[in-house]
This record gives sequence, C-alpha cells and structure tokens, in this order.
Amino acid sequence: MFEYVGAFHVHTTYSDGTGEVEEIAGYANEAGLDFVAINDHNTLRAIEDGKEKWYENTLVIVGTEINDRSNKNHYLAYGINESLSTRSSSSEYVAKVRELGGIGFIAHPHEKRDSMSEHPPYPWTDWEVKDFDGIEIWNHMSEWMEGLTEQNKYNRFVHPLRSIVAPSEETLKVWDELNLERRVVGIGGVDAHAHKINLMGFFEVEVFPYKVLFKSIRTHVFLKNRIPKSNEKIDLKIAKTQILESLRCGKCFVSNYYHGDAKGFRFFAEDGNRIYQMGDNVPASGKIKLRVILPNDSCAIKLIYNGKQIDEVENIDAEFIVNKKGAYRVEVLINGSAWIFSNHIRIGLD
Repeated sequence: MFEYVGAFHVHTTYSDGTGEVEEIAGYANEAGLDFVAINDHNTLRAIEDGKEKWYENTLVIVGTEINDRSNKNHYLAYGINESLSTRSSSSEYVAKVRELGGIGFIAHPHEKRDSMSEHPPYPWTDWEVKDFDGIEIWNHMSEWMEGLTEQNKYNRFVHPLRSIVAPSEETLKVWDELNLERRVVGIGGVDAHAHKINLMGFFEVEVFPYKVLFKSIRTHVFLKNRIPKSNEKIDLKIAKTQILESLRCGKCFVSNYYHGDAKGFRFFAEDGNRIYQMGDNVPASGKIKLRVILPNDSCAIKLIYNGKQIDEVENIDAEFIVNKKGAYRVEVLINGSAWIFSNHIRIGLD
C-alpha cells in the first residue's frame, strides 16, 4: 500500500480565510504535504475556477463546509460538484452529500469555547443523523481556542503548535461508541484561516498561519496504487477518487507532526494468512493478532478496545492477541505526548 499525507479543513479567500489557493498550496508543498483539502463555507467556487489541481508535489482537493440555518452542525463534504443550501437541515445535507456520491465528516463535533465573542463555538448537535461517513476527531483551531485564557493568550499566539495536546475525550468516546454500530472514520483537521488579530492596538498577529499549521494535525491515507501526478482531467479525477475512497473505507490515521513525522506507522490484523487493515471488519474466528509498527523510536503504544484501554507496550512495535468481538484502535504517545491515533479495526461486528 502507498501512504500519502495531507491536511484537511483549510479555508481560503473564497470564504473566511486570508490566503489564496495558490499561496496555500505553496505552503503545503514546502511542508511536504501530498495533498491539502479546501473547505470554504458553503461554496465550491474553487472548483469552478479551476483551482483543484496539482501545485508541484501537492494536490489541492476542493470540498466545502456546510452548516444549517442556525450556523451549527458543520459538515466537511468532499467529492460533490454542487453547493448545498444553508436553508437545509443537517439531516438533509448529510443525506444529499451521500446521494451525490460524496463523503462527509462532522466538523469539530464537541466544540466548546468562549474566549472570543466573534468566534463562538459551532458544535454538532443533531446526533440522530446516521448517514455521515466520519468525524473530525482532532481539530487544531478548536483545541487552541478552547484552552485560550487571558493569562496564556500571548504564549499561545506565539506558539500555536506547542499548545495542542490531544483530541477531546468526549469526541473519542462518541467515536468509539459509534464504531460498535458501524464503521465511522476519524480524520484530523487544522481548520486553518490565518486570521489576523490586533493585539493591544500596537501590532497585528496572524493566528494559525498556514505554513505553521501544516506542521500540526495531519491525516495519512493508504492507497492500493500510486496516484498520478498530472493536471490532466482524467488523472486528477483518479487521484482525487483514490484519496476519497481511502477515507471512505477508513484506511487512514491521524498524527500530530509537531511531535514527529508519523509516516511509516502501521496498524493491521492477521488471521492466519489473511491481513486486514484499518477500516476493515475481521470475521470473528478465535484468536486474532493485531500488529503495530512505528516509523522510528520506541513509544508508548496503547490498545483501545470498545473505548477502554486494555493494554500498553513501550516499544518500536507491538503484537496483541485478541479473541473478543469489538472495535480496536491504537493510540501512540511519544515522550508522553499524544502523537498517533489509528482508525478502528472492527472484529465480528458486521
């Protein structure tokens, strides 16, 4: 399988971001990203303007961030070519994205913040909806703003990467519970806008610069084939489709690049001669071996079963023998800091 690394949930001047697509793609290319996913609010104009293409070694994928009438229930949609009405309910646009052949992820599902009145929280509230493909388990901007206080704001402005600790426990809990019912894919997002804020009336600070956040929360996807690096329409469609299908199937994991490059991480299951990847359901057949491989140094590898930690190994790799039905994933801590969050391997649940 071929591993590609990208950043999701990026805003441009097509909505409330301050960067042009070309500028953002340049920063992504400098950061070594294989792709970057644009999610401007309720618009796909970037597709209409021909911005979805390769910029040197980085592919720009254009999605959108949809919300309901009350500006809640934000939804990251990809693989659609028509904008959806903000007068629709969350259940309507989630269903419409699926009907159009796209995929969607609940954005910042449990967002809580009150540090800036001009930037209120936008949590997901309509949990009766069942057609979403996944959720954003780690959002850089949400975590940064939720921890913002008068006492630490200058330090957080200056060090936007250092203050990101881990995904919300509430979000992880809901994610684990959902995977007991069906596959729900977890991705990470930077939620980059590159807002400029005036401090004390003396100087302007750019919060979440694109080139900084591209060294933060990343999503790694696994593909069966190499993606073609060409701006020909057919090659662009193949490249985009392969990445989105990998996401749809849960063949991906989330990392915080600030703590190290996670490329090379692997989590898979072995049952006899068969190998199953993240996102797969393994038939229950007695003992299953779950294997973890890290890209470099020894780290704390935690095995999570149905939302509870059941084992931990400090090593560069690990093997866990399991024989119970349920949803398994791993978390990796490097020097005590949250680094990698795999998607689930579900055993005997479908």
